[in-house]
Amino acid sequence: MNALPAAAPQASGAEPDAPPVLRGTPLIGPVEPPFVHLMTYNLKSASGAAPNAWWKRRPLVSGLVAAERPTVLCTQEGRFRQLRELREDLDGYDWIHLGRGGGSRSESTAILWDASRLAPLDYDHLWLSRRPDRIGSRSWGSATVRMLTWVRFEDKATGKDFHVANVHLDHRSEKARRKGAAMCRDVVRRFLGPAVLAGDFNCGPDSRAHAVLAGGGLSDAWAVAERRLTPEWGTFNRWKTAPAEGPRIDWIMVRSGPPREELTVHRAGVNARTGDELTPSDHWPVQAVFTIGRE
Repeated sequence: MNALPAAAPQASGAEPDAPPVLRGTPLIGPVEPPFVHLMTYNLKSASGAAPNAWWKRRPLVSGLVAAERPTVLCTQEGRFRQLRELREDLDGYDWIHLGRGGGSRSESTAILWDASRLAPLDYDHLWLSRRPDRIGSRSWGSATVRMLTWVRFEDKATGKDFHVANVHLDHRSEKARRKGAAMCRDVVRRFLGPAVLAGDFNCGPDSRAHAVLAGGGLSDAWAVAERRLTPEWGTFNRWKTAPAEGPRIDWIMVRSGPPREELTVHRAGVNARTGDELTPSDHWPVQAVFTIGRE
C-alpha cells in the first residue's frame, strides 16, 4: 500500500499549522483482481474558510483515498485545481474531468481510476436537462447545473469490461432529481454488459429517484452486498466527526450483465474516518467491492 502523501502546502497568508492526521484503519483498502473496489465521494468544493478549507482538508482526503486505493473513484463537487492537487497526491491514477460550466469551469463529476488496473475505452459527459448535450444547461427547476460523466473500462487483469457512471442530482428540486434519475436510468440501459451508477443523489433510498432507478433494473449495492461493513450511517455529515444513522444520500447502484458477466457485490460500507477532529469532507464516502463473472 502506498504511503500517505505529504502535507499540502498552505494557502498564502494562512497561519502556520501542522497538517491534520487521519485516524483509524482503512475500511477496505487495496484489492487484488478479480475484485474491483469503487468509491463515491463528494469532496466538497474547494471554497470555504478554515477549519474546513480545502488546504486544510487536502491531506485528509488524499490520505483516505491513498489508504483505500479504490480501483475507481467517482467524485462530486470537485473543481479542476482541487482534483489536480488530489491526483498529484496519489500514485498511479488517471482521470477524466469536465466542469459543469464547460472546460475547467465550476464543479464536476470527475472519475479517477487506477491506471495500472483499468484502461478507458469510451467516455462522455451529459447535462441533466432537456438538452443533455448543451454545456451548462438545466431544467425542471434545478437549483444549479447538474451533470453526469460515464466511462467504459477494460480490466487489464481479467479482460472484462464494464461501465461506470457518476452523477450529482439536484439538492432542492424533487422533480429535477426524479427527471435526472430517469436520464441516468436511460443512459445505463444503453450500456452493454455490467454497469455501476454512483454519486450524490441528494435523497435517500426511500425517494422517488431511487425508485426510478430500481425500476430500471439497477440494484442498490448496499441492499445486495454479501456483507455490510458499517451501520447505514447518514452520508451527509454536516462536518460532524461522529457518524450517525440517517439518510444515505450517496449511493452505488449496480446492474449485472448477461450470463458470465454477472456483477456480484461482496462488501459495502460508509467510511467515517476523520483526523484531528476534522472530517475530510461534509460527506462520508461510500465504498463497495464487486466482481464480474462467476468464480
